[in-house]
Amino acid sequence: MFTTLISASELASHSPDQLVIVDCRHDLLDLAAGRAAYEAGHIAGAVFADMEHELSGPKRDAAGVFQGRHPLPAPADLLALLRRWGVSDATQVVAYDAHAGMYAARLWWLLRSLGHEAVAVLDGGLPAWTAALTTAPPPAKAPGTITARPALVGTVDAATLLANLDTLALTVVDARAPDRFRGENETIDPVGGHIPGAINRFFKDNLAADGRFKDPATLRAELALVGDPARAVMQCGSGVTACHNLLALAVAGMPGAALYPGSWSEWSADPARPVARG
Repeated sequence: MFTTLISASELASHSPDQLVIVDCRHDLLDLAAGRAAYEAGHIAGAVFADMEHELSGPKRDAAGVFQGRHPLPAPADLLALLRRWGVSDATQVVAYDAHAGMYAARLWWLLRSLGHEAVAVLDGGLPAWTAALTTAPPPAKAPGTITARPALVGTVDAATLLANLDTLALTVVDARAPDRFRGENETIDPVGGHIPGAINRFFKDNLAADGRFKDPATLRAELALVGDPARAVMQCGSGVTACHNLLALAVAGMPGAALYPGSWSEWSADPARPVARG
C-alpha cells in the first residue's frame, strides 16, 4: 500500500488495471487547461479529475454565503465520483499533476477525509514520468464500492481561526507564494495579505531541485516551525495547495495537522475579518 508518495518507477511496475490513476492537472488562471492537457496526453489508464466541478463543491452554501474558491465537495458526491472511477475500499489510488503535486495532493487529502488510506501522489509529477503518454480513453471499469470510513484528517472553520486570534492556541501555516502572503499579488487574491499571526511555508519549499519531495529527515527539520502538528492548521488561497504541506507533514512522519478548507479566499471575503500584510 502506498499512502503518501509513489515514484515513477514504482507506478510503472504496476499494471493500470491494478489501481486507479487520476490526472489532476489544473491551472488557476485557465480553467480549461487541465482537461486540454489530459486530452493531449496522459498516463495510460488515467481518468481526469476536474478541480472546479469534481474536487470542489459549490462556492456558496444553501444560504448564499461564499465559502471560498474551492470548497470541499459533499462526501456523497465525492463517493459517487470515486465509485464511477472504480474505487473500492481496498483500491490503490494514485494522483498526479504537472506541478509536483500542487493539485494531486488535494485528491490525496479528499480520499483521506473519507478514511481511504491507499492513496499516493506521484513524486515529481508528470515531469518524472518517462514512459509514453496516450490519448486513449481509460478502459471501462466496474463501478467501485468505496464506503465512507472514519476520517484520517480534520478541518477547522473561519470561526475557529477568528477565535484563535485571541488564544493563539493554533499555529496557522499559509502555503501561498511569499508575494501573495505579503499581499503583493492581487491577480489571484483581490484582497491581499494573510490571517494575522500566520506563518508562511510556500508549498514549493517541500521540493528538492528535481521537483520531487525532499527526504523525510529534511522535511522533518524544516517543518519543525509547525510545532505540534495536532495544534497546526494548513491553509492557502482556497484549500488546495495547503494539502501539499499536509502531504509533506505526512512524508515527514508528522501527521495530525488540520486543513482550513475556505482558506484565504473565504477569510478575505468578509471585510469584518482582520487582515495582516507584509
